[in-house]
Amino acid sequence: MQGLLCQAVQSATARAFFGYVAVMTKAAKKKNASAQMTTAEAIVAALIAHGLDTIYALPGVQNDPLFDALFKAQDHIRTVHTRHEQGAAYMALGAALATGKPQTCAVVPGPGLLNASAALLTAYGMNAPVLALIGEIPDRDIGRGIGHLHEIGDQAGIVARLVDHSASIPSADAAPRLVAEAFRAMSSGRPGPAALTCSINVWGASGAVTPQAPFPPAEPEFDEDVLRNAAKRLGAAKYPMIVVGGGAQGASPEVTALAEMLQAPVLCGFRRGQGVLDSRNPLAVTLPLGRELWGEADVVLAVGTRLYFEHTMWGVDDSLKIIAVNADPDEPARHRPPAVALIGDAAPILRKLIDLVPAQNKKRPSRADEMRERHAKWDKKIAKLAPQLAILEAIRAELPEDGIFVDEVTQVGFAARLVLPVYRPRTFLSPGYQDNLGWGFATALGAQDARRDVPVVSINGDGGFMYTANEMATAVRHRIPLVAIVFADGSFGNVRRIQEENYGNRLIASDLTNPDFVKLAQSFGAAAERVRSPEELRGALKRGFARRDGPTLVEMPVGPMPSPWEFILMGKVRG
Repeated sequence: MQGLLCQAVQSATARAFFGYVAVMTKAAKKKNASAQMTTAEAIVAALIAHGLDTIYALPGVQNDPLFDALFKAQDHIRTVHTRHEQGAAYMALGAALATGKPQTCAVVPGPGLLNASAALLTAYGMNAPVLALIGEIPDRDIGRGIGHLHEIGDQAGIVARLVDHSASIPSADAAPRLVAEAFRAMSSGRPGPAALTCSINVWGASGAVTPQAPFPPAEPEFDEDVLRNAAKRLGAAKYPMIVVGGGAQGASPEVTALAEMLQAPVLCGFRRGQGVLDSRNPLAVTLPLGRELWGEADVVLAVGTRLYFEHTMWGVDDSLKIIAVNADPDEPARHRPPAVALIGDAAPILRKLIDLVPAQNKKRPSRADEMRERHAKWDKKIAKLAPQLAILEAIRAELPEDGIFVDEVTQVGFAARLVLPVYRPRTFLSPGYQDNLGWGFATALGAQDARRDVPVVSINGDGGFMYTANEMATAVRHRIPLVAIVFADGSFGNVRRIQEENYGNRLIASDLTNPDFVKLAQSFGAAAERVRSPEELRGALKRGFARRDGPTLVEMPVGPMPSPWEFILMGKVRG
């Protein structure tokens, strides 16, 4: 059966590959086992054969043959060109996060790579399958330091530190295999970004190219004894708890089933696990309540998460047994070795546990009423964040259940991580442990471009929005119907609060000079309006989501907001 599957994959790949070759060479009648192509053409053909239909890119002389190949293939793959390399890479990141599928960006070497590096670093931290195609100086001169345009010392070494997998493409005939290896690396084990570099003299060099089928996914391997050990511990647990991170986004049905089976509350992390369990389920808990339950738990099932908060802030002791499910074999023991480590993709592992736990599971009464009472207690405490809560209630009221919310490093964003109801996986995009200011708008553009079937809302502070505000031009040019909210308080609000509270109100480098955001957006040709209340925000969102032929910007002037940090940076409860 596996052999027949491989043959079918190879046949489909060959058809896609040579179908594109025929388009480029106008030689549809040729049925050779290989075709004469440039390296750039071979790479583009390989991308198409792997299911890519979009590339986010910024052109430049080192990559000219690549863009010529993209022109010839524009019936098969479209090019979304941005105004800055960080915009291209962030858009690929947003598309990858929103779809769960590999996405591609292309930039020139040196400054282009460095401009894109923050997005690649974020993709690495978020385990996002982003493939970067990066130009390079002539291969004969790499390492000589003779002053080529965009030359940078040890570019290959820099790239290798930003991604999980990297390689240099030496020739056209090697391109299909190297592209296939990059896609395999992005989808096997712990997902993450990959990069392929190509020298300016290699892009346009021709050779005889043979297609390479996508490598079939690896069959999962299970240690039945380890699985039974985990199932026995979960079934016997008095106070089981589940903690999920970004690695559980593809295992929502399995997490939901186990939570109900064990009546285990589920903490969907602080950023990346949101939406794995529907927030309307009483077992779905927020960060502060999760910390409280962490102090009571005797067994924790940790799925696709580093357990950073739990280990570094909340504490661990010998009475707490952790069962870690992670694709990276090195991850579970980074802080403290777990009682059980289950290595591999979350969904198939959890399906095995779903089969094994019932035979071990004690009778468990519903905890729904208990959890509702505990939620209510924390809701009263968090009510002090009233300005943020009112804004988030307005957004949630207008954003459909399958609509995508793209977080930012802003006061509303911090509160959203605590309280925004999230109903489905991949509908709350947050920047992971890099938590980098300014990531949001361009990332949201990529998410909306890849998911034109659902509304996407991007929240931004006035500080973070200006990092990629130039990509408003990209949104208009490519008719991307993103709705972006800019909360304008004229400062880096979190920086200013810290200086006020911790440094005797000695304010420095925190105040901002802003444009008129409405006029700025309108100057690009975008729809824009200004609102001053949550009620007005709802109306603006309704109008923005209804407009599907281009972007909308909503400016909302705000003042200082209550600090959320007492609900985030909470101390030890054990250990």
